[in-house]
Amino acid sequence: MLERTVRWSRYVALGDSFTEGLWDSPDGVAGPDQPDVPLRGWADVLAARLSARRVAAGEPPLEYANLAIRGRLLRPILADQVPAAIGLRPDLVSLIGGGNDILRPSADVDDLARQLESAVVRLRAAGIDVLLGTGVDTVDSGRLIRVTRARVATYNAHIWSIARRHDAHVLDLWGMRSVRDWRMWADDRIHLTTEGHARVAQAALVGLGLPPDDEAWDDPLAPQPPTPRLEQLRGDARWARDHVYPWATRRLRGRSSGDTRRPKRPVPEPVVEA
Repeated sequence: MLERTVRWSRYVALGDSFTEGLWDSPDGVAGPDQPDVPLRGWADVLAARLSARRVAAGEPPLEYANLAIRGRLLRPILADQVPAAIGLRPDLVSLIGGGNDILRPSADVDDLARQLESAVVRLRAAGIDVLLGTGVDTVDSGRLIRVTRARVATYNAHIWSIARRHDAHVLDLWGMRSVRDWRMWADDRIHLTTEGHARVAQAALVGLGLPPDDEAWDDPLAPQPPTPRLEQLRGDARWARDHVYPWATRRLRGRSSGDTRRPKRPVPEPVVEA
C-alpha cells in the first residue's frame, strides 16, 4: 500500500555515475566531451519531489546531499561514501552500485552482494532507511552489453533478498518497461537521458512506497519504425569508437573517469523547487 506522507527529512545519495546523474544536464548539453557541465539526475529529481511534498504538508524542505562519483566500483563506494553518509546523519540513503564491477567479465557477483549487504547492515544499525536499486534488463541491448544480463539478474536476486532481510526499499529498474527503449539512453548506451532520469525518479518514489506524480510514469514510448541494418552497423561503429575504446583504454591504464572528481553536493542542503 502506498503511503501519502514523506517521513524523511534528510536524504543522502550514494553511488556512481548513475546516481551522479550522467547525462541529465539542466543547464546545457552534457556528455563525455563536456564532463564539467552541471548534472541533475534521478536522485536530484527524487529529492525535489520529496521536498515539494513535505512543504505541501507544512513540513520544512528536505535536506539533500549527493556523494556519488562517476566510475566508482562498489568497494570504494562502500569504503568511502557509506561512512561519510553516516556522518551526515540522514534518515534516508540510496545506495546503488556494482554496475561498473559487473561490466568486467571477472566480476564475482556473490562477493559484490556480500559487500553490499554488510553496508546495508551498517546503515540500518544507524537507524537509516535504505533504498537499493536493481540493474536494468539488457535483453534489448547490443551484444556487448547484453552479455552482462545473467550477472545483472543474479545480482538483482541478491538485492531483493538483502532488502527483505533488512527491511530496505528497492528501486526496480529491471521491471521498468520504459527504460528498455533506447530513446531513454544517451549516446554512450550506458547512461540515461533527461527523460530516462525523470522516469527513474518516479520509480524511486514507488520503491519508497509513495505514489508517483503520474500514473503513466512507466508507459512505453510510442513505437518507431525499425532502424535499417546499415544504419545500425554505422551506429555501432561510432559507439565503439567514441565510447567503448576510451573506456577500455582507461581500464587498461588503471584509470577512471571519476579519478579527479569530488561529490557534486557533499553537504546536505534544503531542496527548494523552482
